[in-house]
Amino acid sequence: MMNIIMATNNSFLPKSSDMYELIESFLQAPTYHLIFEALLIIWIFKLIFFSTEYRPESVLTEKEKAELIEEWQPDPLVPDVDENHPLLQAMEKNIISGKPDKYVMINDKSSLNMATLNFLGMAGNAEVESAAIKTLKQYGVGSKPDKYVMINDKSSLNMATLNFLGMAGNAEVESAAIKTLKQYGVGSCGPRGFYGTMDVHLELEEKFAKFMYCEEAALYSYGFATIASAIPAYSKRGDVIFVDEGVCFSIQKGLVASRSSIKWFKHNDMEDLERLLLVQQDEDRKNPKKAKVTRRFLVVEGLYFNHGDICPLPKIVELKWKYKLRLFVEESFSFGVLGANGRGITEHYNISVDEVDLIAASLENSIGSTGGFCCGKKYVIDHQRLSGLGYCFSASLPPMLATAAIEALNIIQNDSNILSKLRENCRKMYDGLSMISGVQVMGDPLAPIKHVRLSEISDNRELDMKTLQRIADQAMENGIAIVLARYLEKEEHKLPPPSIRISICFMIELQTMNKK
Repeated sequence: MMNIIMATNNSFLPKSSDMYELIESFLQAPTYHLIFEALLIIWIFKLIFFSTEYRPESVLTEKEKAELIEEWQPDPLVPDVDENHPLLQAMEKNIISGKPDKYVMINDKSSLNMATLNFLGMAGNAEVESAAIKTLKQYGVGSKPDKYVMINDKSSLNMATLNFLGMAGNAEVESAAIKTLKQYGVGSCGPRGFYGTMDVHLELEEKFAKFMYCEEAALYSYGFATIASAIPAYSKRGDVIFVDEGVCFSIQKGLVASRSSIKWFKHNDMEDLERLLLVQQDEDRKNPKKAKVTRRFLVVEGLYFNHGDICPLPKIVELKWKYKLRLFVEESFSFGVLGANGRGITEHYNISVDEVDLIAASLENSIGSTGGFCCGKKYVIDHQRLSGLGYCFSASLPPMLATAAIEALNIIQNDSNILSKLRENCRKMYDGLSMISGVQVMGDPLAPIKHVRLSEISDNRELDMKTLQRIADQAMENGIAIVLARYLEKEEHKLPPPSIRISICFMIELQTMNKK
């Protein structure tokens, strides 16, 4: 039989044909292999032609839905606890008061303390307490960061805190926060993406988006983490970021987290920035394949915390479009300060926010709350909600602080005198400090942050710091609270020269400033 088939094949098919080779390999295959392939083919045919048809679940009627909802009983959030539980009884019967010393007061009765883990008796130790109290009196602040602040039991004019608009300590802001505290409790107990989103978070995001004329805003629970999370959410390994060497520490940490290639240009030097951009342009021409997948970012501050000056945004926007960059502006110290209505650096220069790809700002300065926000195009912010580590994995902003920020923003919008008074105080302070010999004032006249540096800076940083500290101590004796600008010296990319940082608040009267 096999010989007949072979003869037939040989007579009708050329040996070089694919069909001949297929039949020949089929005839030479082992029997068990042919049986296995036959069963496999039968199984495939069964799956294709004889499988049960897919029948979607029937759609419930509205009546059936209502019945199911009515019958549903939710499980309790926490299990029921017996009122006679030993722990509850112990808590109710044993009320402890006093320090965890050798003896402890339980239910107003002195008992030998063999319960607390105070092995060496340091909790309650008189010398330890004395050292803590001494430090508190030396460095501690005994009041709210208002116009005046109590330091060492002495009232001093507050020119140290970043409470530019007086929102920290504002009675209306505090009242709104307390009202929310009674309604929602202290914390949200979860990240935004899980169960930490409250209606006040959404309301605050909507208000920021409208106030900044942006499509959308994202709220963060920690000011430092806002820009530090936003940068690595977009820029990754292989991308290039051009950064002003005078940026604040939170931006620097965001750059490190991005793992991108960082190109530093001299502070507010647009010629140096363009020089770096031209170098990058040449590199892109040499390797166009790599250039296609390399994204280029430009990161600046609206008002530089370490210097007190303002970025030249018009020139920056020009370079952005010329060299096809994505522009990020950090406005923690310009938001609520610059611009006719406090919208920041874009309003200050009358530039559309659409010229900037992302704006980030802290709520811990002008707003007097906690947290921060980013705003921009909807697709930009939506990406951040999925990739911003500080947004995804941090517990959301406590609702009472969100309400405090809402109230502060309402006050800024409804009272234009606050901003005009702040600008007047900033100019007055700049003019007054400029008249002092032996020091130089760094910063823009409109900036609420002034850095006072020695006119002649020595090579010994520690010596200059001591000189400035004596000036700050003398000011403290005269009732003015000012501080030295402090940095993590080993962590800073470029350590600024020693300076006294002076913060301006709108509540300070000009007559008081002249008198001091």
